[in-house]
Amino acid sequence: MKLIDYADRDMLAIDLAQQLAGELTAALMHEERATLIVPGGTTPAPIFDALCAADLDWARVDVMPSDERWVPEDHPRSNGRLIRERLLVGRAAAARFLPLYATADTPELALGQLEQVIRPYLPAAVALLGMGEDMHTASLFPDADGLAQALAADAPSLVAIRTAAQPEPRVSLSARALRGSLSLHLVITGQAKRDALSVARNQPPERAPVATILENAEIHWAA
Repeated sequence: MKLIDYADRDMLAIDLAQQLAGELTAALMHEERATLIVPGGTTPAPIFDALCAADLDWARVDVMPSDERWVPEDHPRSNGRLIRERLLVGRAAAARFLPLYATADTPELALGQLEQVIRPYLPAAVALLGMGEDMHTASLFPDADGLAQALAADAPSLVAIRTAAQPEPRVSLSARALRGSLSLHLVITGQAKRDALSVARNQPPERAPVATILENAEIHWAA
């Protein structure tokens, strides 16, 4: 685990976007296509604003959410909507988007279909993840139904997650799928998340799911 402190959030967004673009460019030098995993939430949006203008061959990049709320793609809480509106614009509009939502009453009914679609695009060349103050990452929440399966060494790429702390069911890439990324970044802002990260480093993944990816990750933090 490597921890990088930034002077402010603007500097974090600009520098991290440049690093992600550089890693994608490097991956495309050796592969025909490269997969980029990105989170939802408010923290990554400024990074998306900078990354979407990067001068790289976006037509060869496949963008996949780390997780998704089980809501239609035009819903305000959809991660896919955020990614389309803040990342897949400008030069990045040429990228291919791989949604983690399908028209079905529950995520369990669509998991097989979705996993079949995303399997050829894993492992990702680059993954950007976030973390909550409760130490969740992607949709791997402490005490969630589905967490044990998501943390298992032989977990499928995609799992259904349900937790009383959230108003809708979710789907999430498993810990195995996230750790498999060739380059893995975790972005956090604010002192509360910095403190949560310190706690997570000494907790098992069952209590602090983000712990499952820390050994592989480069951490980016700004107050």
